[in-house]
Amino acid sequence: MQLFTKKIKLLIYSALVFLSTFLMLRITIPYFSFRYDVDFLLTKQAVLHIAAWRWAFYTHITCSIFALILGGLQFISFIIQNHPRFHRAIGKAYIVLVLFFSAPSGLIMGFYANGGAVSKISFVLLSLLWWFFTFFAYCRIKNKNVESHINFMYRSYALTVSAITFRMYVMLVPHFIHLPAKEMYSLIAWLSWVPNLLVAELLIKYRSRFRD
Repeated sequence: MQLFTKKIKLLIYSALVFLSTFLMLRITIPYFSFRYDVDFLLTKQAVLHIAAWRWAFYTHITCSIFALILGGLQFISFIIQNHPRFHRAIGKAYIVLVLFFSAPSGLIMGFYANGGAVSKISFVLLSLLWWFFTFFAYCRIKNKNVESHINFMYRSYALTVSAITFRMYVMLVPHFIHLPAKEMYSLIAWLSWVPNLLVAELLIKYRSRFRD
């Protein structure tokens, strides 16, 4: 019965990772026409002439897809227990992606975010926390502190998933809350990652109690 439950959990988790990746691919593929009249880019006409912003945008949308996949694979116990070398390899790839590409590009984009100062602060803080949580996860495993490594990976991946939750809230929140466009964007900017971190902290506490 316990084995069956684990298989069901693995199936559900894998389906969620696959669905998240599929949704991100659907969202990002149109941008690789490299036209500037596509969806989100229509709102960024004032900054499209800035080379650093363009680099950050295309780097971010490309690396986020791989970060979602690689980060998601990190939590599959079957891989951890039966294929530790593969687990370490994808872990290193995830860390490189986040530290050198995804988080830095997100930081640059954060400085130019829509919605004014409130949303800019949100996205800049998100990028900084994402970088530091991932870096701490790397440092902990280098020091053989496995539990702390796992905890920081929970926090890091919670922020990785903000790429999905942001778009989910963009579709859902306006049906329940009516605000001017600027205030709505600022609200969603914070909703996209703060609840994710709270869920991560709850999971960490649950693991701690279960382990004890």
